[in-house]
Amino acid sequence: MGLGCVEGVTHHYIRHGTTTLFSALDVATGDVMTQCRPRHRHQEFLGFLRLIEKSVPEDLDVHLIVDNYCTHKHTKVRSWLAQRPRFHVHYTPTYASWLKQVERWFGIITQRAIRRGSFSSVKELIAKIEQFVAAYNKTKAPFNWTATADSILEKLQRLC
Repeated sequence: MGLGCVEGVTHHYIRHGTTTLFSALDVATGDVMTQCRPRHRHQEFLGFLRLIEKSVPEDLDVHLIVDNYCTHKHTKVRSWLAQRPRFHVHYTPTYASWLKQVERWFGIITQRAIRRGSFSSVKELIAKIEQFVAAYNKTKAPFNWTATADSILEKLQRLC
């Protein structure tokens, strides 16, 4: 570890596999819906969209805020979404993932449940994720912006 590094991974750390975590955040309630899948392809993303479709009451519109990852724009995904007019897709500009509130939630799960964890298998990692999500949803609350639009624009002005 170098100067200023508070923690690190030991030299003998072994990663026993990874998982793709798909997450949807209900911005009104703070409720999180997740699904762990072995890969991040359009097939897995469509499976997650089907889970959302089943879970969200039919009388509600679904607004998906996603980045420009090719999985989100695949022909089969676009076709599936075109057949469901209640689904509305909003793409964030490149390097603007901070606009997605679910990214803040990813930071929370990383900090509180995954980082510095040692998992002997992908199954154990997924169990930890599911355990965290269940506990999080019991005490969920919507995220609130604390910065005003003016303060954000002032910061940009200073940086430019």
